[in-house]
Amino acid sequence: MQIRGTRLVYLANVIAQSGIIVTGAVVRITGSGLGCPTWPQCVEGSYIPTARQEQEFHKYIEFGNRLLTFVVAIVAIATIVAMIIDTRRRRRVGQPARKTLIVLAIVPLVGTAIQAVLGGITVLTGLHPATVSAHFLISMVLVAAAVVLLARSGDPGDQPITYLAPRPVRVLTWSLVAVTAVVVFLGVLVTGSGPHSGDSETEVRFSFDPQAISWIHADTVFLFLGLLLGLFTTLFLFPSTGPMRKRILLLLGISLLQGTIGYVQYFTGLPEVLVGLHVLGAVLVWIAVLSIPFSMRTRGLATVSETRT
Repeated sequence: MQIRGTRLVYLANVIAQSGIIVTGAVVRITGSGLGCPTWPQCVEGSYIPTARQEQEFHKYIEFGNRLLTFVVAIVAIATIVAMIIDTRRRRRVGQPARKTLIVLAIVPLVGTAIQAVLGGITVLTGLHPATVSAHFLISMVLVAAAVVLLARSGDPGDQPITYLAPRPVRVLTWSLVAVTAVVVFLGVLVTGSGPHSGDSETEVRFSFDPQAISWIHADTVFLFLGLLLGLFTTLFLFPSTGPMRKRILLLLGISLLQGTIGYVQYFTGLPEVLVGLHVLGAVLVWIAVLSIPFSMRTRGLATVSETRT
C-alpha cells in the first residue's frame, strides 16, 4: 500500500489540476484573456503587469492565472518525488515497482509544460476558440490522469484483478464515462460559440449557432442521465456492487445540480457567476464519473474470488 503522505500529494495533484481549470474559466468569463497581451512576458518589456497597461483589472486576473501555473508545476514535481520515494520503499521491502504509477506520476509535469506552451500560443493567436478549447480539454485529460493516479495508488498491487460487477455493468459504466467525455466536449463548443470568448475587446467564436449547439449539448446530457439512472438501478441486482452505489449517488447529486445550473444560466442570459459555477460543476462531474470504474474491481487482493459472467 502507498504511505499516507504519498496519497496526499496525489490528492493535491487532483486539486491543483482541477483548480487551474476554474481559474482559467474566471479569466475567460471576465474577459481577461488578453490582460497580458504578450507571452511569456505580460507586456512588452515586463513579465509582470505595469501601470502603463490599458487592460485595467484584466491584467491582474490574467497574470494571477499565469502564476498559478507555477503552483501546478510545483505540485507536479512533488508528485514525481512522492512516486520516487514510494518506489524505493517498495524495492526495500521486496515489492515490484508499479510501472503504471510511475508513468501516471510523470504525466502532470509533462502536461503542465505542454499547457504553458499552448497558453502562449493561445495569447499570440488572439484567443482563437480552437486553442482556448484545446487548452481546456488538455486540462481535463490531466485531471483524468490525476484521478487515475490517486485511485490506482490505493490498490495493494496491480494483479490479480478481481471484478465486483458482472460484464454488463462494466460495459454500462464505461459507456457512461464515454458519454461524459462527449458532454464535456460539446460543452466546450457551446462556450466557444457564446458571448464569453475570453477578452473584453476581442470576440472570436466558433461559427456554430449557439442555440443549436446548446440543445445538442442538452440532449447528450439527457443521454448521460439515462445511462446514470439505468446503471444505478442495475446495481441493486448485484450485492457485490455496494461501493459503486455510493459513488453513483454522489454523481447523481452533482449532476442534477449541474443540470439545474446549466438551464438557469441558459435562460438568464449566461450570468458570469453561473457560468463559473457550471465550469466547476463540469470538473466535479468528470472526477466523480472517473472514480466509478475503480469501485467495480479490486487489484492485488488474491483472497477474493473473481466474479465472472
